[in-house]
Amino acid sequence: VQLQASGGGLVQAGDSLRLSCAASGRSFSNYAVGWLRQAPGAKHEQVSCISTTDGRWYADPVKGRFTISVDNAKNTAYLQMDSLKPEDTAVYYCATGQSTCSRLNQGVWGQGTQVTVSS
Repeated sequence: VQLQASGGGLVQAGDSLRLSCAASGRSFSNYAVGWLRQAPGAKHEQVSCISTTDGRWYADPVKGRFTISVDNAKNTAYLQMDSLKPEDTAVYYCATGQSTCSRLNQGVWGQGTQVTVSS
């Protein structure tokens, strides 16, 4: 499977963005799919994930602001990000290929998309 992430950009605090992750070569069916991010100088962190086993999972810093969804007909996953904060600034990566969200970072990653939130 190959993943193509898009939708990043430069926005102001409080704005919204929707990231997309298009899969080619295989569908998301029966696999966890989610998003990780890496801020400058920091380790990557898992942001959100969805799977048939785990349902929807969100990291505490984004709960209530981010929403993950999957359109299986389009083989595309989305991350709707609302009420963005400067601390959300990072390169965002989508990933899939594992059966559960706990192993998301061991799967296939797409290229990142930069999200920059100004204060």
